[in-house]
This record gives sequence, structure tokens and C-alpha cells, in this order.
Amino acid sequence: MSFVRTTLNRFPVLKSQLKRLRERLLPAASVSSHYVEIDSARRDSESWRLAASWKANDLPARQRALVERQLKEYRGGASIDVFDVFTAALRKIDNLPAAGSLLEIGCSSGYYSEVLEVNGLPFRYHGCDYSDAFIEMARRIYPALSFDVEDATRLSYQDNAYDVVVSGCCLLHIADYEAAIAESARVAKDYVIFHRTPIVYGEPTKYFRKQAYDVETMEIHFSEPELLDSFRVHGLEVLATFTLNENADPRDSSKGNASRTYLCRKQSQS
Repeated sequence: MSFVRTTLNRFPVLKSQLKRLRERLLPAASVSSHYVEIDSARRDSESWRLAASWKANDLPARQRALVERQLKEYRGGASIDVFDVFTAALRKIDNLPAAGSLLEIGCSSGYYSEVLEVNGLPFRYHGCDYSDAFIEMARRIYPALSFDVEDATRLSYQDNAYDVVVSGCCLLHIADYEAAIAESARVAKDYVIFHRTPIVYGEPTKYFRKQAYDVETMEIHFSEPELLDSFRVHGLEVLATFTLNENADPRDSSKGNASRTYLCRKQSQS
């Protein structure tokens, strides 16, 4: 299995195609499935209806079962694309102080702290999440680390509190994502990483209802030009972009979708 995963990571287009086929044939086996686009007239009502989905008490155990398998393979030397891209973004930063501070927003059970450890990246890790259940699990698994229950759109941390802030695959679930971007930029001293961000190009931002770990939730696929403009508005300059997968529309090459991780630097304020 490790060999297959490593091989597919070298061919992201093939990997994306196989993933879509698997989701159609075996939706119950996929982390995310049953995507239904939400029309513009219902976006607000559906966004608020599904806002608390990630607070479901049984969700952490379901996600952690998958995470444990990935971490075991990763510790054994396997390539896990989402972990590899995360560490590649951090290694792109060349002027951080030794043992810089890192906040992960949307940390789930805090498992990215292990990714840092495996790679010998000596950040002082701090995690926060919207879900009480996830934070309870994180504190139990990693008692030596600090975790808080926080709303990504109204963080309690001070300005410039962390050398690096990671928005950990949570922006796509936040209806008021502009506020979440602003808060990430506010509490960051130098850098913000928006990890595993679904985008579309050649089309406007799209909203979907889906099943994630058997829980109904919302997912936003951002218009990439609009998302990059939001970064600029909140004082963030994109230094590097890492693509996990990408699919062009076979009928129109100017359109497509991708999953990307963005490394941003906070601009000095005059």
C-alpha cells in the first residue's frame, strides 16, 4: 500500500481521477462523498444550518482512525502527500528563529504536531479548533502540548502572537471565510499557510453540501483569483503555491479545480 501511495503521489492527475472513481463506486469508503452544489439562493441558510457540523461528538474518532494509519505509514518512511506539502511549505521559510512558534487553526486532534516531529522541525506547536470534542481528544493524546477551543473568525490571541499561523484545511468549512483570513493574518507575526485549500479557476466560488466521515457538512471551492485577492486585502503576499492535485475541464481548458497550499508572508504595516 505504501508503494502504491508513493507512486500515485508522483502522478497527481491520475491520483485525482482514481479518487473520483473511488468516490463514485464506493462512497462509504471515502472521507468526502455525495457532493451536491448549493444554489446561490440557499447558500446563507445552508451555511448556517451546517455551521456546527464539525462539532459532532463521533467525528473525531472516525477521523483519527484514518489519521493513525497515515501516521504509521509516514513514520515508516512512506510519502503522504498532504504531510509532504505541509512540510515543504514550512521548509520554504528561510529566516525563522530557532524553535519558532506555530499555531494551527483547525487542528482536529493535533496530529500535525507529529508530522513536525517526524521531520525534525522544532516549532513550538499550539493548536486550536472549533470542536470541543476534537480538542478533548487532542489534549488526551498530546498532554504536553497546548490546545484551545476557538472560533477561527474570532480568535482570542493577541496580534502578531505566532511566527507562523497555519489554517489547517478549515477555511473551506467557514461561511465567513473573509473573517477567518483576516484573523489568521492578525495573529501571525510573519507567515500564514493556508493548507489543503480547494479552488476553482475560470468559474466563481462554489458551495457544496457533502458527507464527511458520515456527517453532513458544507465545503467551499474558492475562485482562485478571488481568494488571492482576499489574501492581498488582508496584507498577505503569496510566496509559494503547492498543488496537491489538479483537474482541468476536458471541455474547456480555461476551467478546472485543484487543491492547493499557499505560503503567505505578512506585509509590514505603515
